[in-house]
Amino acid sequence: MKFASIRIITADIQPLIAFYEQITGLSIIQHTADFAELHTSSIVLAIGSTRTLELFGGSHLAVPTSNQSVILEFLVDDVDAEYHRLADLLGDDIVQKPTTMPWGNRSMLFRDPDGNLVNFFTPVAR
Repeated sequence: MKFASIRIITADIQPLIAFYEQITGLSIIQHTADFAELHTSSIVLAIGSTRTLELFGGSHLAVPTSNQSVILEFLVDDVDAEYHRLADLLGDDIVQKPTTMPWGNRSMLFRDPDGNLVNFFTPVAR
């Protein structure tokens, strides 16, 4: 088994496409008006509209903008440099400025346009 992707369900995929392209510097492949994918070296971040839920059996299966338990994490070369690059874009959506965590990662936490938590982190020596 291979863990292949995580999908965000949203009411409007365009703001998330623009956001994730901007913060990652990667291009997103938009397959349809309702589905897009960001391919990284390790996993795919899929973005699907609420209309795609009907293909799985009903719109009640996922509720956009209601994530309160998952953090999307991206390993970056230099979290402090990413913070300086993105601070103006993220503004009040920054939850935590770069901080060294007890487990050895330097981490910054922020929210995407749908309110999902995103963590950029860099392992550092203790």
